[in-house]
Amino acid sequence: MTLDEGQKQKVTGWIEEGLKLSEIQKRLDAELGVRMTYIEVRLLVDDLKLVPKDPAPVNPVEFGSPHAPAGAPDEQEAVIPDDEADAPTTAEEEGRTGTARVSVTVDEIARPGSLVSGSVTFSDGNSAVWYLDQYGRLGLAPQKQGYKPSAIDLQAFQIELQNRMAKMGF
Repeated sequence: MTLDEGQKQKVTGWIEEGLKLSEIQKRLDAELGVRMTYIEVRLLVDDLKLVPKDPAPVNPVEFGSPHAPAGAPDEQEAVIPDDEADAPTTAEEEGRTGTARVSVTVDEIARPGSLVSGSVTFSDGNSAVWYLDQYGRLGLAPQKQGYKPSAIDLQAFQIELQNRMAKMGF
């Protein structure tokens, strides 16, 4: 579907306002009577050479891994403050300064049966393989049988994974 210049200007304004593609899709239908699929809206925005704005994070997360090897831009580390209710339970965790350090990587080629996959190393040094299947279900397979990460580590992992997926367009 082709839009006239006035309609393209409206789409440009919506992008500048910070609307998401799904919101633009709804506005095109409601305000202009133009029905488009999500992919058509995405292609339209691309054709107009516009870049949707990333929303500001609700809870700022610090990134950067002082222990990451050089040339590993694919790894980032999430730092999440400790809540009073989730106090560390082991002596090793108590030695930490109230933060959960979780390193998440994304595989270049997804594992069979998954849309996207990768690995995670938790603050206690244990690691696991994670995957997201076609139904949007997140799976976690720890390398050490029976291992369960702390609630803080899981929260840090989910936040970091969500940020990585957003950067990848998921």
